[in-house]
Formats: sequence, C-alpha cells, structure tokens
Amino acid sequence: MTIPTATGSTWTFDAIGTSWAIETAAPLPPVARDAVSAVIDRFDREWSRFRDDSLVSALAGGRMASVPAPDDADAMLSLYDELDTATAGAVNPLIGDALARLGYDARLTLTPSGDPEPAPVWRDTLSWSDGRLAVARPATIDVGALGKGRLVDLVVNVVRAHVDGDIVVDASGDLAVRGEPIRVALEHPYDQTLAIGVITVAEGALCASAINRRAWGDNLHHVLDARTGAPVRAYAATWAAADTAMRADALATALFFDGGPELSASWNAHWVRMHTDGRVEWSPGFTGEIFS
Repeated sequence: MTIPTATGSTWTFDAIGTSWAIETAAPLPPVARDAVSAVIDRFDREWSRFRDDSLVSALAGGRMASVPAPDDADAMLSLYDELDTATAGAVNPLIGDALARLGYDARLTLTPSGDPEPAPVWRDTLSWSDGRLAVARPATIDVGALGKGRLVDLVVNVVRAHVDGDIVVDASGDLAVRGEPIRVALEHPYDQTLAIGVITVAEGALCASAINRRAWGDNLHHVLDARTGAPVRAYAATWAAADTAMRADALATALFFDGGPELSASWNAHWVRMHTDGRVEWSPGFTGEIFS
C-alpha cells in the first residue's frame, strides 16, 4: 500500500520492527514527536514478545504468573474474544509459542524446532481482571492479529491532540486517515510492483495482511491457524476497511478463515481477499476498484 506524496509534512521512522510514516498538514512539533515515541515505546514494553523486558515475556518465561494489566488489555483481548468466536478458534492471542516453534521466535532464528502444534485454549489460560493480566501456566501472548492496528489508533489520537487538519498514519500496511480522503493501492502479494485494485479511505482505516510479508524456510509464514499451529494455505492476502485500525487489523486476520466475512458484515466493514491461486473476492458494497 502507498500514500500520496505529502502536501504538508511527512515524518518517517522505524519502530516495533516496521517502517512508519505520519503525514500532517503542518510539521509535527518536537513535543508531539516525543509523545508519539512514548506511546509506541510503552506499547512495545508491554506487549512485545521480542523484548526480554516486556510484560508478556515475563508471563511467557514463568517469571511471573500475573502482571499489571496494560491500559489496552481489555480493548484488545475483548476483541480477540470476538475473533475467536467468529473463526471457530482459528485466531487466538496465545499463538506466540506456536510461532516460535516454527522459527518466528524472539531471536528471529527462522529455524523450526519441531512440527506445528496447536495453541493453548486461551480462555482456560489467560485472564484479565482486577487490574491484572494473568496466565494459569507459562504461555506466550502474541497480539499480532490486531496489536499494530491498536497502536496506529493510539498514535492517531496523540497526533490529533497536537495538530489540526488532515492526518495519515501508515505503519507498513496498517493505515488510518483523518480528514481528506486518500486513494490506496492494494499491493499484489506476489509482485510488489503491481496492484490488484484501489480503494479510497476517508475518516477510517485500512489494514492489510499477506503471507509473503513475513515468510521463511520451507513455505512458512506468520499467519497460523491456532487450532493446528500450521500456516494457512487458502489465502495469500487480505485487506479490510473499518472505522478503527484495530478493527481493520483484526478483520484482515479473520479473513484468512471462515467466519471473517460474516464478522466484517456485523461491523459494517468492507474487505478484499486473494486466494493463493490468484482468485480475488470482495465484500458486497465494496466501493473500491478491483482490476480485472
């Protein structure tokens, strides 16, 4: 996906292992950039399974059975409850150990340590109440199905508190727009020089997921079915447009499974997905253009 050439000011930087671009009508003052950096760092320290000092790493390693619940815990984990129900258990916030087993571990060894294994039944293992986030046994939380979208929403709120006018926050595939609509290309998952279509995003978010983005080894990638611990094979890429980036990100994950389209409809969201054989389908009422 791409955003147009900036008409105001664009700040680009790297964070949480990906590239960011924040486009605003006027340059962001230093206090705003510091506030954005602080929000991203806090989120990373709480939720990153790639940091030894994060809260989720403490739970995964068994150093602690519970930690103070981050501010985002209820919003994200309650949405996981909807994703789990809609996909019959295919989306699960305890997928971290299954990813690590296939090589997508904290050190990014990209070397599998065994065959795929299902994720734990997360409702029996993970809880968040009374200000605590807890696991009944060591387990690795991975909020990759919607976490980056949540962070994009948080960054948008920080930026809006400091500048007026149009805003675009683009975190390499998770994009939120406030103000002037923009046209976004839907990047072909098998050829980054091509697009399969375009969509206009206005006062909302568009998030994408594709099996080619984090792929390694013998046909392995980061989108797993929690029921088996194995990579999905039916779809190559998904795109979802929703009112918030967290919801769009969640739907982009759910669309790799049965139940994703129905969940999108219940949220009045729109979507596109490409099968691994190249066939493309999209939601009723989709207002973008799909190239034939």
